[in-house]
Amino acid sequence: MTLFPCTLVGSYPQPDWLIDRKALAGRFPPRTRARELWRVAEPYLEDALKDATRLAVRDQETAGIDIVTDGEIRRESYSNFFATALEGVDFENPGEALDRSGEPVKVPRVVGPLKRRAPVCVEDVRFLRSLTDRPIKYTVPGPFTMSQQAKNEYYSSDSECALAYAAALNEEIKDLFAAGADVVQLDEPYMQARAAKAEQYGIEALNRAVAGVKGKTAVHICFGYAALIHARPSAYSFLPQLARANVNQISIETAQSNLDCSILRELPGKEIMLGVIDLSSPKVETVEVVKERVRRALPHIEAARVVLAPDCGMKYLPRDVAHGKLRAMCQAAKELRKEFQPG
Repeated sequence: MTLFPCTLVGSYPQPDWLIDRKALAGRFPPRTRARELWRVAEPYLEDALKDATRLAVRDQETAGIDIVTDGEIRRESYSNFFATALEGVDFENPGEALDRSGEPVKVPRVVGPLKRRAPVCVEDVRFLRSLTDRPIKYTVPGPFTMSQQAKNEYYSSDSECALAYAAALNEEIKDLFAAGADVVQLDEPYMQARAAKAEQYGIEALNRAVAGVKGKTAVHICFGYAALIHARPSAYSFLPQLARANVNQISIETAQSNLDCSILRELPGKEIMLGVIDLSSPKVETVEVVKERVRRALPHIEAARVVLAPDCGMKYLPRDVAHGKLRAMCQAAKELRKEFQPG
């Protein structure tokens, strides 16, 4: 892979004809199913989802993205699609838990042993693989985050619940690589939001999820969607701990937060997916602004370990704005390669 490969964290804007984008942006990400968000009737929804995925892949390719995702087009949120597909979960009669903002939300209830009935996302990966000859990445919710987004009424402890989620994820991740994924990313925003609990069992659960996996794995940790959570600290409360995680790549946000990138020295040997696109503003960054955000990190990490991406939550932007921001990022990467490429 060339220097400064470009990718998405995961999501890309879903078309207005597919999902009610105003309703989507007007609520916290659903933890249970939210079928009322889809604009297309059930008999036609599958074809619509495939068509929208084709558009998302095409937009990424024309922007210059190197490692393509499916844009998470099929999802009402990054986590509910997998969390509600497991045996042992009652999502039709939800419980209640606090979101990372401190607001009560409806969540799945864990009422029995968590098990994977069947592969959840394998067909989605196969479809994505059929759409592009570029490397592909697929995202799944991490076990710690899923355990925090559920009401545990079965396991003796939250850590036991998280490890059960991890075991189910481990089966899924192996199948995703077998289906053609080049990178599988686990989204763990609640490691940042609930750092004290993550200290207790977050890394153990993450390592259980990737145990024995053959393929490049990543973990994403963030400050929350810019469209919903506007305040950004300048430092993570849980990041150096990920040096102990058995993953190849760590995805972080630096654009909106103006992160102090010296923390990257605490993650030797890890590739860093560097968030360099600010999603709090509809203004498309100039190429020079993106390049400066990358350069902030380079005193603290070798260029060969840097992957470029937006901050997370691109799905909330207008599609033309998202595409413009991706083009600026990819052009910045192209110019930086000329500057830093050996020889």
